[in-house]
Amino acid sequence: MKGAMVNFIAIIIGSGIGLLLRMGISESCKNIIMQAMGLAVLLIGIKMALASQNSLIIVLSLAIGATIGELVDLEGRLNAFGMLLTRMIGSRFGDVGKGFVTASLVYCIGAMAIIGSIQEGLTGDASIIYAKSLIDGTISVIFTASMGIGVMLAAVPVLLYQGAITLAAAALQNLVTDSMLAEISGTGGVLIIAISLTMLKIIRIKLANLLPSLPLAIFLVWLGWF
Repeated sequence: MKGAMVNFIAIIIGSGIGLLLRMGISESCKNIIMQAMGLAVLLIGIKMALASQNSLIIVLSLAIGATIGELVDLEGRLNAFGMLLTRMIGSRFGDVGKGFVTASLVYCIGAMAIIGSIQEGLTGDASIIYAKSLIDGTISVIFTASMGIGVMLAAVPVLLYQGAITLAAAALQNLVTDSMLAEISGTGGVLIIAISLTMLKIIRIKLANLLPSLPLAIFLVWLGWF
């Protein structure tokens, strides 16, 4: 779990720098920065989505995953937790809930988080996660300057999520295939695109309700029906 720990520290450091910068950035500057980050996230999502080798798996994963997520109301639960954080910490350092939810989704859904953690678990090589840590640390500066301290709190789910994947990969190394990695990357890319559309205020998507699509993509590949 060395990679997950490095990623955790990078987000904390980047967020700390962002908090210092936040004091001297105007509202109009924060808005244009968020728009720029939204476009960058859109590009990342498109590149990830194109990694898929079977678009039918993505379609089915999203359809079934969205149904499950809506029934369980993952979005509502995540937002409720975000509002709880805002009430506990206050609004002095920005919308804590929004920063936490947005940053957690961006940091955790990406292909580098999943594939990098799996690689570390299988081979002990954390180079992908180290590269991701550099990217996340940079993004956290911008995100924190725009949305506040909630971005720093997102380091905790990153540590738990990536660490869990690393441990699971080490335990199940004989079951992971290249096809699984390709389809979870493609499905994750679509979710990243959804994040960018929300950041750009083009459309409000209940992104958390789509999260079950990720494990479903692996399951559908494992079934081998497509």
